[in-house]
Amino acid sequence: MLRIRELSKRYGDLVALDGVSFDVPPGRILGFLGPNGAGKTTTMRAIFGLVRPDRGEVLWNGEPVGPEQRARFGYMPEERGLYPKMRIGEEVAYLGELSGLSGTAAKETAAAWLARLGLADRADARLEELSHGNQQRVQLAAAMVHDPELAVLDEPFSGLDPIGVESLSEMLVQTAATGVGVVFSSHQLDLVEDVCQDVVIIDHGRIVLTGPVDDLKAASPRRSLEIKVDGEPWVPVVPGATVTTKQDGRLRVLVDASVDLSEILDEARRAGELTTFSFEPPSLTDLFLEAVSEGREA
Repeated sequence: MLRIRELSKRYGDLVALDGVSFDVPPGRILGFLGPNGAGKTTTMRAIFGLVRPDRGEVLWNGEPVGPEQRARFGYMPEERGLYPKMRIGEEVAYLGELSGLSGTAAKETAAAWLARLGLADRADARLEELSHGNQQRVQLAAAMVHDPELAVLDEPFSGLDPIGVESLSEMLVQTAATGVGVVFSSHQLDLVEDVCQDVVIIDHGRIVLTGPVDDLKAASPRRSLEIKVDGEPWVPVVPGATVTTKQDGRLRVLVDASVDLSEILDEARRAGELTTFSFEPPSLTDLFLEAVSEGREA
């Protein structure tokens, strides 16, 4: 298990991390979420010793993380870190050897990962010849070629088309099912909600919400309404109700537990023909916006 304990880091007057703590259990997928500049990348770099925290520690199975432990991790940075003129099959195999695989094993595993990511027919292509999305796939293969016990992925879905997103999502689920702990950052919260069991939300270097996704949704005192009214443009004017999205006449409204839903229902009916009125726990997007907003007000 990866354990992050009380990580703090300052750059002059800028507080990048302020007492960050969370766990990544084996076989679980954790979504590490936050606005731009919240501290996600700094935390990930601290796991790999690329950033030295001012305080706190990173532990793997109870021991401080050093070179031996990091050799069992896979890291996919948000920025490109590969050789653009190298053939991708050779490059992934070479990185596998650097991670401790024999030459033969590295070639076999590199070929297997490229095939798994739909790049078997491009193994002889140079990285710079590939599209942005395919370069992203190569970066992922490089992170996973040595079959790590922990995968740390910074914005792995960036630049992927919907087919690539679905393929990568399935791959992460399959990888976690083998006992690998997976932590990844993403701004695609609907995707995180579908793939992750756990989330950590960070803002201005501080954890503002953490826990299993289902538990956080169930514990929230707020609920989400989806409403569609055919008629004049309309939004509910009810204390404790906040419109979170509005598109093509369809509203998502976050409501407090104290709100009388019949009042909103009556308003909607007066506005026009009511075609949708559903009530469910808040989405991960709702939880994210609420947690970040409350964290900034605190």
